[in-house]
Amino acid sequence: MSESTTYIVAGTKSWNRRVYQEVIQHYPGEWLFIDNKDELTTRRVTEHNPRYIFFLHWSWIVPEEIFQNYECVCFHMADVPYGRGGSPLQNLIVRGHRQTKLSALRMVEELDAGPVYLKEDLSLEGSAEEIYIRTTRLSARMIKELITHEPQPVPQSGEPIIFIRRKPAESEIPALDSAATLHDFIRMLDAEGYPCAFIEHKGFRYEFHQTALCDEQVKANVTITPIKEDA
Repeated sequence: MSESTTYIVAGTKSWNRRVYQEVIQHYPGEWLFIDNKDELTTRRVTEHNPRYIFFLHWSWIVPEEIFQNYECVCFHMADVPYGRGGSPLQNLIVRGHRQTKLSALRMVEELDAGPVYLKEDLSLEGSAEEIYIRTTRLSARMIKELITHEPQPVPQSGEPIIFIRRKPAESEIPALDSAATLHDFIRMLDAEGYPCAFIEHKGFRYEFHQTALCDEQVKANVTITPIKEDA
């Protein structure tokens, strides 16, 4: 692999940048990290002419002229075509999954519908933030495989199962049938930038994080905030 080959990595979370700095930028080639949509412009991408653009965690629509003219690789936390769409971690956990696949996909116009370069096993144990960090580290290893061997992506096969992106209001804790499912509900939302699991009661909002399950009991930290009345 030529040392002059350029790659771009896009990611919005603190753990994306940390893994990029600790691991990815030390791979052969020239590397650039982008963390917001205003930096991902056609002009800037054209200036660098990257071999690949890797998307670790990205919430914005990528301009069509970029993914059509450059090989854009996104990492999706589902065994596609099962689990295309939004909030894959939360949608997997509420369905009872403890394990999934991390899929490296070629980006196309239809969300998560592109051909697959690689799939690797991914555990869904721990808090959401722990899972996201694990995912980013696995993505880094997959990036090394991609730049080393440049595999051709293979079209997805099978009937798609589409996940719907969750809304903040869905973080309110619903009626659940066990301590284990409550533990799962809290942990799947426990990450930087995500609305914590919560309940509202008698003028206060209770937000739960750092949960542990022990002997059919859920232990968690809670932040209690007065609910402000609309003016």
